[in-house]
Amino acid sequence: MSNSVPHIVLTGLLLLLTLPMHNLSAGDWPQILGPGRNGVASPDETLSDDWISGSPQLLWSKPVGSGVAGVSVSGDHAILFHRLGDKEHVVAFDKNSGEKKWEQAFKTTYVPRIVPNDGPLCVPVISGNRVIVFGASGGLHCLNLQSGKVNWSRETHEDFKADVGYFGAGSSPIVYKKLVLVNIGGFRTQAGVVAFDLQTGKTIWKRGAWKPSYSSPVLTQYRGKPLVVFVTREQTVGLNPQTGTEHFSLHFGQRGPTVNGANPVLMGEYLFLTASYGIGNVWAKIEPEKVTTLRQGLKPLASQYTTPIQVDGTLIGIDGRQDAGPSDLVCFDPATGKEHWRKADFGYATIIKVGTNLLLMKTDGELVIAVASPKSYQEKTRVRLSDSTVRALPAFSDGNLFIRDEKQLKCYTTNK
Repeated sequence: MSNSVPHIVLTGLLLLLTLPMHNLSAGDWPQILGPGRNGVASPDETLSDDWISGSPQLLWSKPVGSGVAGVSVSGDHAILFHRLGDKEHVVAFDKNSGEKKWEQAFKTTYVPRIVPNDGPLCVPVISGNRVIVFGASGGLHCLNLQSGKVNWSRETHEDFKADVGYFGAGSSPIVYKKLVLVNIGGFRTQAGVVAFDLQTGKTIWKRGAWKPSYSSPVLTQYRGKPLVVFVTREQTVGLNPQTGTEHFSLHFGQRGPTVNGANPVLMGEYLFLTASYGIGNVWAKIEPEKVTTLRQGLKPLASQYTTPIQVDGTLIGIDGRQDAGPSDLVCFDPATGKEHWRKADFGYATIIKVGTNLLLMKTDGELVIAVASPKSYQEKTRVRLSDSTVRALPAFSDGNLFIRDEKQLKCYTTNK
């Protein structure tokens, strides 16, 4: 895919120009899948030899309640979002010591229908001195990062008549300049996506009869103009983040017991989407007033919720589901569908990239470190970090890896 590398370089530059975070510090992991929402750590992040040898140290750990929201990190703050009893708690820890800085709690009404987990799913978003959390029953809250003081709250499911979906609200918000954009899923009130004022929580615009999904939006630019891409329940839409004006709409997903969980992947003017449940993947090109599907199919990737990672013009992701059948780790060309390599029966995992390394956090609690290469699968080490299921997305900040299993939030380090 020789023509893809320039697009990927362009995408990285444009993401830096359009990042919703303000005053980012080196090593910050301020939102789902890191600073660029693409699973890639800051360029100055590296893995020490102790990581490669499989001997990271447990720096600190804290017990957690229900939920599968990964942490976000900014400065010396690590933000956890979990449920205890009938309340969803936002907790700020010192990322180096684990000392609790502050805690805030909000009433939740969410009752699970399919799986026993009743906690929040969405990774907190840190923008400047604000923390935004989106709870399972639709509670959207903005807090002060330093003190935990509540700036504003909205009960979005009540306000926009949205459904809780199969597992509660699960699409992490995104910040664009002074707006918080959320896939609310209020299809009855033309509030599929809603923009809120970052300072006050006031509704600025709402668009679309789109139902909610478990995929989180991604920001980029298209020909010099900002573009935010949402994968909703059955439609993928590209919107102007300032106005909500629709740039394109593409059918993706299907009715019935299915979910869209992986984030969209933007590669220049190209878009990659994937989902399991017989949906597969789509490779499409964004054009001036539309999007055109160039390739689609069940192979090489149909991922339940893991977002694939870009590596030298290819994508590396998990083909399969956590809850059914084997799962493979696969590297492929998204334009043609041609596989570069496949590691069969790898097991389900989430993926982040640190330098030239892939950190594959398997749901069974084992961390696998491999070379980020399209040439072949090259494993460096394996180390068990948990004896419990790990579904929450990891975070990597200043050489520290944060993982959350069903029992604890853990911070591992090799910093001396």
